[in-house]
Amino acid sequence: MRDGAMASNSAWWRADGQVFPGAEVRDHPQPEAGLHRRRRLLSFHFMTTTTLTDSEKRERLKELMDDFDTAMLVTRTEDGGLRSRPLSIAHNDDDQERLYFSTAIDSPKVRELETDPSVNVCMQNKRRFVSVTGLSRLVKDRALINKLWSETWRIWFPKGKDDPSLCILIVEPSEAAYWDASGLEGVTYLFEMAKAYVMGTKAASDDDERHVARVKL
Repeated sequence: MRDGAMASNSAWWRADGQVFPGAEVRDHPQPEAGLHRRRRLLSFHFMTTTTLTDSEKRERLKELMDDFDTAMLVTRTEDGGLRSRPLSIAHNDDDQERLYFSTAIDSPKVRELETDPSVNVCMQNKRRFVSVTGLSRLVKDRALINKLWSETWRIWFPKGKDDPSLCILIVEPSEAAYWDASGLEGVTYLFEMAKAYVMGTKAASDDDERHVARVKL
C-alpha cells in the first residue's frame, strides 16, 4: 500500500499523518526498528444502516418524485423492443399515488400502450434516481385536462385545452425503487462507497433504506 499506509480489517495506519473525513483519530504506540513511536490510528466507523417501514419508504419516494418535472417513459414496441422518450410530469395535488402526463392520441406511444400497457418511468438528476414500474391508461376527461393544463403544453397542442388530440396518460405504479445520494447524508453515503472500494468490502450504505430501497405500491 502506498504512502507508508498499513491496513487491517478495521483501520488504516498512515505514516504521513493524513486524516480522512469521517475517521476517528487515536494515538497508539507502534514498534519501528526496535523503538516505539506513536502513529495515528484511523478507525473508520461503518455507517449504521437504517431500515424503514413500507409507509416511510413510500413517503421517501414521494419526496424524491416531487422534485422532478420530467421523466423518461419506457414502453414496449410492437416488435418486442423497448423505447423511451422524455415527458413533462403533470403534477396532480389531489392524487399523489399516480403519475400524469399529457400526450397526443395519435402518437406512436399510444399505439404501443394499447398493445402493452406496462411501462417504466425513470427520473434522475446528479444524485437522485427513481424508477417506477406500473400499468398505464389513457383518458380524455375534459375536467382532468382543465385541471392539469399547463400553458407550456400549447407548443404541442396549439388549440389549447380543447385540442382534440390532447389526452392524459395515467400510470398506476405497482413497484418503485430509489437511490438518493443527496444532502449531508448523501456525502456519507458516497464516502462509505469509496471506503468499501478501497477496503474491498460491500458498502454498508447499500443496506440503508434512507438511500436505497425498493417500494411496493
